[in-house]
Amino acid sequence: MIRIDSVVIVEGKYDKITLENIIDATIVTTDGFGIYRNRNKRELIRVLCEKNGAVIITDSDSAGMQIRSFIKSFCDSERIVNVYLPQIVGKEKRKATPSKQGFLGLEGMDADVILSALEKSGITAKSVQKTDKITKTDLYRAGLSGKTDSSLERARFMKFVGLPTGLSSNAFLDALNSLFTVETFNLEVEKWRLQQAKN
Repeated sequence: MIRIDSVVIVEGKYDKITLENIIDATIVTTDGFGIYRNRNKRELIRVLCEKNGAVIITDSDSAGMQIRSFIKSFCDSERIVNVYLPQIVGKEKRKATPSKQGFLGLEGMDADVILSALEKSGITAKSVQKTDKITKTDLYRAGLSGKTDSSLERARFMKFVGLPTGLSSNAFLDALNSLFTVETFNLEVEKWRLQQAKN
C-alpha cells in the first residue's frame, strides 16, 4: 500500500474498489456525471482539495476528460494532480460490452499500470502499513451516530469543521478520514463539545 494524503477522485464505485487494494487514501467517487447534479459532492471535493490537494484519476476516454475538466471549475487547479491512465483497448470483466471508445477503465487496469501512472504524475511513496482510520464506532462514541439526535449533531459538527452539512454518513466518514487521524478527530470533537457548552 502507498499512502496518499490528498483526496483521490475517481468516477465510480468499482474504480474505488480497485484503488483501495493499491493505495491508502480517502477516495471519493464522482458517480460518473452525477457530480454535475450533486452540489454536496462538489462542495466536499472542494473542501478536501483545499485542505490537502486532490489527485484526479478518471478513465482515458472523452467522458473521463470532461469530468476532470469540470472538477477544475470548482477546485483550485494548482492543488490538483492529474493522473492519466494509458489507453488500453479492452473491456472490464463485469461488463458485457466494451465502453463507447473501447478502452479499459480504471477498474480494469492492473495494479502495475496504475502504480506506473501515479509515478509518472509525480506521486511516489514508500510502501507503508495501512493507517488506523476513523470508523463508525468512533462516530458512535462521539455521539455522531446511533443516537436519536445524531443527524442533528452530525450537521453541527460538519459545520464546525467546515464541511458541507448534507453529506451522507459514508461521505462524512470519508471526509473525516481525509482531514483527521483518529487522534486529531477525537481532539476536534472535544473542542467542538467545549464550544457547544459555552453557547
